[in-house]
Amino acid sequence: MLEDLKRTLSNMFGWIFTVHSTGLRFFSVALLVAVVCLLLSWRTAGILFLIVAGFCAFFFRIPRRNVHFEADEIACPADGTILSIKTEEDPNSIVIRIFMSVFDVHVQRAPVHGNVGDIFYHKGQFLFADKPEAASQNERNLMQFFCNGDRKRFAHVEQITGAVARRIECWVTPGLKIDQCHLIGPIRFGSQVAVYLPKDAVRVVVKEGQKVQAGNTVLALWK
Repeated sequence: MLEDLKRTLSNMFGWIFTVHSTGLRFFSVALLVAVVCLLLSWRTAGILFLIVAGFCAFFFRIPRRNVHFEADEIACPADGTILSIKTEEDPNSIVIRIFMSVFDVHVQRAPVHGNVGDIFYHKGQFLFADKPEAASQNERNLMQFFCNGDRKRFAHVEQITGAVARRIECWVTPGLKIDQCHLIGPIRFGSQVAVYLPKDAVRVVVKEGQKVQAGNTVLALWK
């Protein structure tokens, strides 16, 4: 019975031990303000900032995911819901767009084993991330990933801000050799991630409207 209780508590609150250092800063500030408010008998404000502190810790969690992917599998780089799967400007690429709510894990992971190519950062607006125009008008950061150095096998990941998400972090650099599911950076507070794949070289296995998880879900298969 004790082991069952430990397992239940671990499943419910285990994420607390996976909070990234960036989130701990937000958590600490909110918690400090909450304590000050409570000491001054400002109960409503104190409770509000306690909730904010808890949310900051929850938002910056990085769950441990140790799924083994086969050589022909492309891992999903983001948590969220599949918005669209279609060819856009480049007729040779298929674009998979993933919307992340504020309740989704916001740290992205590398979709393939290989090398980081160029990284392109674009300033822009902060429209709601689930709107079609957000893809071209919002602030974004595109990271190129090439599967085992083969430039014909690419899985580029684009981080896109939203109306609430106004900060992109990139944890990789051009030329870096990277493992599949390696952490590559977060977007703060609700956003979108786009994945660009070679149209004729992959078979997409996810569907629009499907919930996906970075490092857990198979996004596509190499043909």
